Amino acid sequence: MLVDAPPRNGAAERPERGRLLVVEDEQKVADALREGLRSEGYDVTVEHTGEAAFFRINTETFELILLDLGLPGRDGLDILQAIREGGVVTPVLILTARDTVGDRVEGLNAGADDYLVKPFAFAELLARVQAVVRRGRPSDPRQLAVGDLAIEMATRHVTRDGAPVDLTAKEFDLLAYLARHAHRVVSRDTLVREVWRETSSSTTLNNIIDVHVSRLRRKVDREGLAKLIHTVRGVGFVVREEEP
Repeated sequence: MLVDAPPRNGAAERPERGRLLVVEDEQKVADALREGLRSEGYDVTVEHTGEAAFFRINTETFELILLDLGLPGRDGLDILQAIREGGVVTPVLILTARDTVGDRVEGLNAGADDYLVKPFAFAELLARVQAVVRRGRPSDPRQLAVGDLAIEMATRHVTRDGAPVDLTAKEFDLLAYLARHAHRVVSRDTLVREVWRETSSSTTLNNIIDVHVSRLRRKVDREGLAKLIHTVRGVGFVVREEEP
C-alpha cells in the first residue's frame, strides 16, 4: 500500500526517536512500515490483530500508534473509541483505505490525531509521524500527584499525606514512572525497558522489580492510608487511588 519503498539506510545510523506501535494485518505493508520507520530511528512494534493491539496499548507506552481500521476480529475504529474512553491519550495516526469524507470525519471524531489514506508515499507518512509525535510529546511535569501522594521531579522529593517518603534512587524512578502513567497498567516488560534501561526481561530482573514494588508499598502505602500501588496479576502494576 506504499507508493514508494522506504529507505534502507539502517536504523543504527540514527538516534532512537521513540516507540511506535504499528497495527496492520497485511503482512507486506506491516513489514515495509517496520523497516522504513526503523531506518529513521524509531523503535517499532507491530501487531496484526485488534485484540493483540488493544492489550499492548493498555499495558505498554508508545509515542504514537499507527492504526489500520480494517482489522480481523476487532475493527480499528472500535479499538480507537475504546482506548479513548479508557483514558489512553497516546496520539493515533489512522492508516486506511477508507477514503470518503464521512470516513475521515468518523475517524477524527473517534479520537484520531491524523488520517492517511492508502496507498501513500513513505515520505508523506514519515512527515505526518514526525508532526504528530512533535505535537503529542508532553513536557515533563515538575510535580506529579496521585491522591495525597506528591512527587517533586526537580528535587526528587516525595511526600504522602504531607509526610516525607525516603526512597532510593531506583525506587524514586520506579514510583515516578508509575505515577506519570497513573490509572494505566504498566507491564513488567515496560519497566524493564523504561526504568531499568534493559533490552529484555528475565526471571531475575522480574524478581528485582517485584522486590522494589514491595519496598515501595511499605513506604508509600503506610497503615491507615488508602492503597495506591496495585498489582494486576499476570500483567503488571498500576498507581491509582483505591476505590471506596
